[in-house]
Amino acid sequence: MGQIIKVFSDGSFLEYDRGKFDDWCVYFTNTNGLRKPPRDVDYFEQLLHLSQKYGAEGIYSDYVKVYELTGKQVLESSLNSISIISEKYPEDVISVDIVFSILYMAMIAEEQKQYTRLGKRIKRLGIHMLLIEKSSVHEAANFMKGMGWREIAALCEKRGF
Repeated sequence: MGQIIKVFSDGSFLEYDRGKFDDWCVYFTNTNGLRKPPRDVDYFEQLLHLSQKYGAEGIYSDYVKVYELTGKQVLESSLNSISIISEKYPEDVISVDIVFSILYMAMIAEEQKQYTRLGKRIKRLGIHMLLIEKSSVHEAANFMKGMGWREIAALCEKRGF
């Protein structure tokens, strides 16, 4: 069992545990006890669904707030801020809280990677492509595979982050 980071009102929770490379793998355990590491395509699909319901600009804007809260360590105040942001979506409070918390933890994991040059920006680029540039979930989640960090960094800088 890993380190539980956030428990939601429905009993589901997020934790960090050992993954393929390090101890910063995010795991989500749902209300039925099923535990798995969310993949980019999983939470990109959720973001796309939310953007169709609430608008891509608003979802992206709230994601950027989460991005700005993200450093190298989990902060309780940031987790609480994410829950407050989620309250803007009354029909989907728990699912928004979960997806933004997963992203927060995944971005911290990116910041923790040894020798990282991109850190959390790599997640933001994929989400920008999905919500702002209207790429498909698959393309937004996978287009960077095989690219060097300098090329990805240039794509981020071109978009202002």
